[in-house]
Amino acid sequence: MRPAATKIISVLDGQLWKQMMVSGAKALELKKHDVDALNVFPVPDGDTGTNMFLTIQSAAKDAEKNNSQSIGEVASAASMGSLMGARGNSGVILSQLLRGIAKGLEGLNTANALQIAQALQSGVDTAYKAVMKPVEGTILTVSKETARAALSIAKNGGTILETLQEAQKQGFKSLAKTPEMLPVLKQAGVVDAGGQGFLIILGGWIGVLTGETLVDTFNEVDSSSKISDAGSTEAKHEFLQIENLDYPYCTEFLVKGTDLRVEQIKHDLLDRGDCLLVVGTPEVVKIHVHVKNPGKILDYAIQWGTLHQVQIHNMLEQNENMAHAMKEDTDKNGEEISKETKDEEQVLKEFGVVAVAMGEGIAEVFMSLGVDEVVYGGQTMNPSTEDLSEAVRKVPAKQVFILPNNGNIIMAARQVKDVVQEQQVHVISSKSIPQGISALLSFNGEGDAETNLKNMERGLKSVRSGEVTYAVRDSQYGELTISDGDILGLVEDVIVTTGKSINEVAKATLDKMEWKTHDLVTIFYGEETKLEDVERLQDWLREENSNIEVEIHPGRQPLYYYIFGVE
Repeated sequence: MRPAATKIISVLDGQLWKQMMVSGAKALELKKHDVDALNVFPVPDGDTGTNMFLTIQSAAKDAEKNNSQSIGEVASAASMGSLMGARGNSGVILSQLLRGIAKGLEGLNTANALQIAQALQSGVDTAYKAVMKPVEGTILTVSKETARAALSIAKNGGTILETLQEAQKQGFKSLAKTPEMLPVLKQAGVVDAGGQGFLIILGGWIGVLTGETLVDTFNEVDSSSKISDAGSTEAKHEFLQIENLDYPYCTEFLVKGTDLRVEQIKHDLLDRGDCLLVVGTPEVVKIHVHVKNPGKILDYAIQWGTLHQVQIHNMLEQNENMAHAMKEDTDKNGEEISKETKDEEQVLKEFGVVAVAMGEGIAEVFMSLGVDEVVYGGQTMNPSTEDLSEAVRKVPAKQVFILPNNGNIIMAARQVKDVVQEQQVHVISSKSIPQGISALLSFNGEGDAETNLKNMERGLKSVRSGEVTYAVRDSQYGELTISDGDILGLVEDVIVTTGKSINEVAKATLDKMEWKTHDLVTIFYGEETKLEDVERLQDWLREENSNIEVEIHPGRQPLYYYIFGVE
C-alpha cells in the first residue's frame, strides 16, 4: 500500500521503513550500471553500483521478512541484511550507514522528522568510524552533507518529506563538488560513484513519501520466505527452526561459458528458491541459492555452460545436528558438557586460513599451500561479508586468517568479525594475489596468532604486484592517453603503461616492476591468454636474465591476461 502523494506523513513506522528499503533497492537496481560507469579507472572492475545494489538488496530482503510495526526493529533487520550482503568498499560503507541509522532508531516504534535526521547523522558517524582513513570527496562527504541538511530542516519544523528532499538536494550539491576534492575524479571527468549511489537510494526513499515508489515489493525479495540467509542468525546460540526450512539445500557453483547473460539467469531463477545471488561476467557467473531440489538448478545452469566448484549443503541436516548438539551439550542444570561435544572441541585445530581467489588455477595454488577454504571472487565479483563468514565457519579451527587479496574486499572481510562470534577472525590486508601468497608463505601453523599476524603483514610487503588487462573506455590517466580496448599494465593498482600488444605491455609492466633486480618472478596467466604468448614471455625473461627464477601457473583468472609477482 502506497501513501497518497498529497498526504503529509508526520511519522514513519516499521512498514513504511520497509517500503523505503525496497524502493531504495529498486531505484539503484535501475541505475546500478550508470553508477558502475563512474569508475575512475578504465579497467574492467567498475562495480561500485553493483556492489551497493547487492548490499541494499540484502537489506531490503531482511526488512521484507520482518512484519513488525516498529521502525527500530525493521531498521535493525535491514542493518543485519546489509551487513551480511555488503560487497566492496562502497557496499561496506553503505552497510555502516544503515547500521548507524538503525542505532539512531533503536527502541522506537515510530520516528518523526527530527528523529530520522538524527538517525542519518548517526549513520554518518558510524560510517566515518568504520573507515580507517576517511577520504573526503567520497560517499562519506556526500552522506555527511546530506545529514547536515536534514538536521537543519527538521530542527526548523520541516516534515519528513521536506527533510529528505532538502537533504537530497544538498547531497547533489556536495556530489557535484567531489571532483574538486579528489583530483582523480576531476581527471576522469566523473563524480564519486558511491555518493551517486547513495543519493539514488535516498531518491527511492523519497518516492515512498510522494507516492512515486517504483514497485511495491522488490522483485528479488521473497516476502513469504520463513527463514533468513544462512549465517544471519541473531546470536550464535540461536538456530533456525527445522520446520521452517522450506528450501533446505544451499547450492552454490560457477558457470563458465560465453555470452552468459547474468540478468537473464537471475530472472529465470527468481521463483525457484530463496536467498538468490547471481553475479559475474559474460564468461563466469557465480550462483548461490537455497532450493528444494538442487538437481533442477544444475540442469538449468548446464544449458549455459560448464559447471565448476559445485557445493551443496543440506541445511536441514545441519540444523538437526546443531539442535541435537545443543541438547546434548548440557545436562539438566546446563553445566556438564557432553563427551561428544568435548571430542568435537578436541579435533579443532588452532589456526585455519580462508583466501579469496579470482581463478580456478589460483585457487588450486592456495589450496596446495594449505588454505582451508577458497572463496571465488575478485574484480567485478567481490564476495560479500556473508560469503566470507560462511567460509570461515566451514574451517575447523579456533582462529581463522582471511586473505582478501583485493583492496576492495578488505573492508567486507573485516566485518566478518561482527558476524562470526564462535571463532576468532584475523584479516590480513593483502590487496593482490601475489601479496596473499607471500603472506601465506610467512604463516607458521605452530606459531602464535600475534607472531603470525606480524609475519604475514611483513610478508605481503616483500612482493610487488602487477597486472595486464584491457581498457573499457577512452580516458586520460596522468600522461597516458587511453583508448577503449587498449592493453593496460598496472603496478600496485596504478596504470603505468599502455599499448596494443598483450606481451609488449607485459614486458613493459615487468620492467616498471624492476624485475631484473629481484630473485623471483611469478606469473599467473588468464583464461583468455594464449599459451604461445606465455611461452614467448618466458623465453624473453630467460634471455634477459638467465639467473632469475621464474614460476608460471595457469591462474585461469577472468579479465586479467597476466598477474605478476616480483620478489
